[in-house]
Formats: sequence, C-alpha cells, structure tokens
Amino acid sequence: MSTSSKTAPRRNTRASTAGDGHSGAVTLQQVADRAGVSPSTVSRILNGTAVVSDDKKKAVDDAIKELGFVPNPVARGLAGGRTLSVGVVTQAIDSPFYGGAHRGIEDTLVAAGYSPLFISGHWDTAAEVRCIEVLRSRRVDGLIVLTGRMSDSALKNLARQLPIVVTGRDLSAPGVYSLNFDDLHGARLATEHLLELGHKRIAFIGGDPLHPDSAQRERGYRQALAAHGVKVDEALLLAGNYQEEGGLQAIERLLASGAPFTAIFAANDQMAFGAALALHRRGLRVPHDVSLVGFDDVATSSFTVPPLSSVHQPVYELGRLAAMAMLDLLAGRQPDATLPAPHMVVRESTAAA
Repeated sequence: MSTSSKTAPRRNTRASTAGDGHSGAVTLQQVADRAGVSPSTVSRILNGTAVVSDDKKKAVDDAIKELGFVPNPVARGLAGGRTLSVGVVTQAIDSPFYGGAHRGIEDTLVAAGYSPLFISGHWDTAAEVRCIEVLRSRRVDGLIVLTGRMSDSALKNLARQLPIVVTGRDLSAPGVYSLNFDDLHGARLATEHLLELGHKRIAFIGGDPLHPDSAQRERGYRQALAAHGVKVDEALLLAGNYQEEGGLQAIERLLASGAPFTAIFAANDQMAFGAALALHRRGLRVPHDVSLVGFDDVATSSFTVPPLSSVHQPVYELGRLAAMAMLDLLAGRQPDATLPAPHMVVRESTAAA
C-alpha cells in the first residue's frame, strides 16, 4: 500500500490488532508491505515466536527502522495473553527501607520489558486484599508481595490464578516463590558485636509485632546474650514500632526508668535514629556514653552523626531477586534466587564499654 495515495489516508484511531502496532501514522501493515511479508510474520518476529530466514528478519528490522515504527508493548502482551505488567504490593511507598526494594524491582522488570505497578497495603490485611483486587483488575501478569499480612493460605489460593513472589516469609506452594532474610542471625550479629566490645547492659528496641521479622530479631538478641552467659534483663526490652518516633519514645521511657545500660540495639535503623535523638536531648553522646546499633543499613545510615553501625540487609538485591524470580515464573522456569546472608557493617556509633 502506497503512502502517497491521492486521497488523504484515514487517520488510524486505534492500535493495530495483531499485537504490535501503535496508534500513530505508521502501522503494522505498512511495515509488512515495506518488508514484503505478511503482518502476522511481522507480529511473530516482534514477539520472538517467528521461525523465519535471516533475510526476512533483516527485511522487517530494516522496515521498522526506515518507517520509525514503535511497537506497542501492551498490544504485544495482549496478543500473547499478557499485559507485560507486574503488580507490586508494598507496605509503604515512601519507606526508606522499601524504597530500595522498589528500585531493584523497577530496574529489573523494566529491563525485561515489563512495567511494575506499585500500591501500598499499609500493614493492613483488608487493604492488601483491596490492593490485589485493583491490580488484578489491571490484568497484571503476576504479583510481588513485599512481606505483608495476608495469610499463607490466601497467597496459596491466589497463586492458582497467577504467579506470586513473596518476601519476608518462607512459603512453598505451586506458583509461589518466597524470599526470606535471616533476621535471627542478623540480630545475633548485632548483639554479638556489642558483647565483643564489652557491653553487657544492652537495651533492645523491638519492632512492630505485626511484622513477621520482629520476633526473629528479638529471638536473635536473646540467643546472643545466652551464648555469652549474659542474663536477659526484661527491663531493657522496649516496645517499638519500626518508626523514628518509636525509637525516641522507647529510649525516653528507658531513661525515665533509671535502668542502667551502656548500649542499644534497635531492631531497625529508623528506630535507631529516634534513639540517637533521645540520647542527644539528654546530653548523652554516641558512642562515648552509649553505643548504638541498628538493623537494615538503609542508605542514610552512613550519613548520620556519627555514622550508624548496622546489620546490612541487601534491600535493593531483595527487589532485584524478587523481580528475577517473577520473570522466571512467567517464563515457566523454577526460580533459584537466594538472598545473601546478613553481615555487620561497623561504623562510628559503637565503641568499647
């Protein structure tokens, strides 16, 4: 078909149906005409399913370049029964911890031609269910659930309909792949670091009990003390909420109680930041008066004053591996992603007792 017809060509107002056109001036049919093949051949070449000669493939590639044809990824996905999108149920879109995971997911999926759709569940089961309903209405090809509160049984049932990658728990079921971090070992590392510096009166600020990792981090703290022959003083176990304010209030309560301590292990960096502020307001210096350790090693930990010692959790890698596992599931492969083991990052917030 010539583009120089005497009559003005009708404007193409809808995407081409074979799965690859776009709504601009250049259509799939025009690419096929230029390359001397059928539109279905062009579609199969773009979708990677064609078995054609190198000459035909080159002719199509040349036609695409010459005409400036831009394939429509949504149409291509629909032609193969997919939308090339993955839903991501996170807990807080603005979290300094989850932000790294979001970036890892985005970088990996976009590089593979997929678009991530992020939505926050806010640690609320009903909200997470609504999030998943919204994402399924968008016909996502799979779901990545960052920790969350939905039950294992609910996720297993959902996996019968689309692939699921879940973090923060151990779950084995058809269509599900889980990635979990060794929180217990990480908490032992943090506590042992302080014990090796000679501290015995170590306060522990626990995490939000709704988070599945909270109990493991407290357990690691207790195990490390027991292994070093140090009795746990329940007066030094403080309730927190994984937020800066929770760390601040926990240390204010501890200081008001008069219980002696020389070090603090906060179950995440955000609470460690709040704890540092509470100490500062009482004229106590870190680490000269009190040593301080966090957990997660978020990006800002190395820029606090003093820089915070913390257990490194590879959050970007968590996101990247979750996305890689999803791509494997979508391709019909069994994922084999495994998170690196935790390790202690020692900075200037800890010193000998």
